Amino acid sequence: MQSPPPHTSTESTIVDELRAIRDLHNATAAALNAQKAVLAIRDHALPLAVFDMLDGIDDQLGALDTFLEGSYVELAQLRVLIETSALIATSFDLDHILSESMDVIVRLTGAERGYILLKSAETGAVEFRIAREASARTANDDVSTTIIERVLRTGTPLVTDNASSDPRMIGSNTVARFTLRSIICVPLLYKDQVTGAVYVDNRMKEAVFTENEMNLLLAFANQTAVAIENARLFADVGATLAEITRVKELLENVFASIVSGVITTGADDHILTFNRAAAQILALPGERAIGLPVQTLYPHLGDFDAALRLVLETNEPQMMETQAQIVGRGDVILSLKISPLRSASQVTQGAAMVMDDLTEARSREKTIETLRRYLPPGMIDNIEQIARLDLGGEKREVTAMFVYVRPYGARESDQPEAMMALLNQYFEVTTEIVHAARGIIDKYMGNEVMVLVNSQLNPMPDHAYRAVQIALDLRSAYRVLTDRLGVGEDRNAYRIGIHTGVATLGNVGSAERRSFTALGDSINLCKRLQENARPGQVLLSEATLNHILRHATRDELLDLRFDERDPVQVKGRQQSTRIYEAFRSDESA
Repeated sequence: MQSPPPHTSTESTIVDELRAIRDLHNATAAALNAQKAVLAIRDHALPLAVFDMLDGIDDQLGALDTFLEGSYVELAQLRVLIETSALIATSFDLDHILSESMDVIVRLTGAERGYILLKSAETGAVEFRIAREASARTANDDVSTTIIERVLRTGTPLVTDNASSDPRMIGSNTVARFTLRSIICVPLLYKDQVTGAVYVDNRMKEAVFTENEMNLLLAFANQTAVAIENARLFADVGATLAEITRVKELLENVFASIVSGVITTGADDHILTFNRAAAQILALPGERAIGLPVQTLYPHLGDFDAALRLVLETNEPQMMETQAQIVGRGDVILSLKISPLRSASQVTQGAAMVMDDLTEARSREKTIETLRRYLPPGMIDNIEQIARLDLGGEKREVTAMFVYVRPYGARESDQPEAMMALLNQYFEVTTEIVHAARGIIDKYMGNEVMVLVNSQLNPMPDHAYRAVQIALDLRSAYRVLTDRLGVGEDRNAYRIGIHTGVATLGNVGSAERRSFTALGDSINLCKRLQENARPGQVLLSEATLNHILRHATRDELLDLRFDERDPVQVKGRQQSTRIYEAFRSDESA
């Protein structure tokens, strides 16, 4: 057994008193022995029973001294056990608990080495978690696995004074090889389940450990097992809490990033959640909305009280679209889907509202509807492709057409409003025919209209043929319009030029305001052809005719006639341009 620890003041008083009694006893014995010698000289003697009684008293005092010393050691061990148990019971750090426990175990038992082994909760495998060794040998190299496995299997403690001669250790290679002496191994028990073991030994001395050390270690192991399990539970709770926190943060981030406004209410109609999108849509501070009655939102959401009440009464979702005026935003159009907010047991506990701002969407729809008046059906879908083009453009083969209209019924003396009204009738006919053939009106310029075929908005492989067909349809429509209006006998109040070639198509203007158009020499040449045309003529370039001959079918060509005219010398070109006038095959020149 280890040497006794220092006594407390109370314990020291008892020991001092016992020693004083022994000193008095020894003095009495010495005095009697001296008196015995004097009496012997005089042939007298003291009764022998007196000396037997003194010897008995001496033996009893010695036994009492030994008992007290042992009790003090045990008491000191219990004090350390209680103090350390309280210390480790207040900690949830598993490594700290194991380290503190091992230090106390070695100190209490007087062991040379000590180990704490734990079972893995997942695999059941046993691992050495803490080691205290006097030498630098590797842990578990010379530890009796036979003893450890037995304790782990049976859940009962084991102590041996001399393992080498202990019949229970027969067959243990480690005991035989390393001549292990004193060993204690006790299980770590938690709710009758073995969670590990505490192993201490002394390889040099026999009979180091007694039942006292084993009981002490067993009590300490029980406390340690509870502390270890508490630490594990705390770690599990901490991990679960961390995961819950992570998921909560993720949900909050998802909730905050939803583009739709989300508002939930409790059974008392008070707002429970109010995400960032809802705050932006309603121009309300979200943090101040939490806890307010949902009725405070009525001015912002329009009349949705009836829909909300219907959801709570029928447990059926409702959808509505409302228009409201929001301070700082003006008139807005909102789409609301109101659904019952149910618990896990499907009991309605409030309502959830998903809100979408349709203001911009409705504005875009209105804009697109306006564009449909100026663009042919089916071309709106291609506008996104044009919008993706930055300032600048891309080169593309197109057929351009310039149409000049001059109603002869419009006199210079007429009021501008009258002249504009007459011109707009021609432009209305022009727009209808161009759009019907999927042509694009690039711009209106006074009396002129610029048309593009085969732009990004209206791609078509036979664009030159389509452009000529548009021009001939315009000729027929203008003549009908002239007859209907009765604005003059001359039915040729138009001049049309057509050319096919490569042009740059894209956006011009600024980042704030831009226009889609076509630029280049091909466009300029087309304009010159229109300027050189006589009233009633549809002139096209040789390039346009060649494109028609390559892409039009035989039947389509039979419906057309092209009469060559004198070549023209246009500004900016050195060579003259061969030109042709287009007719229907049944038309006269």
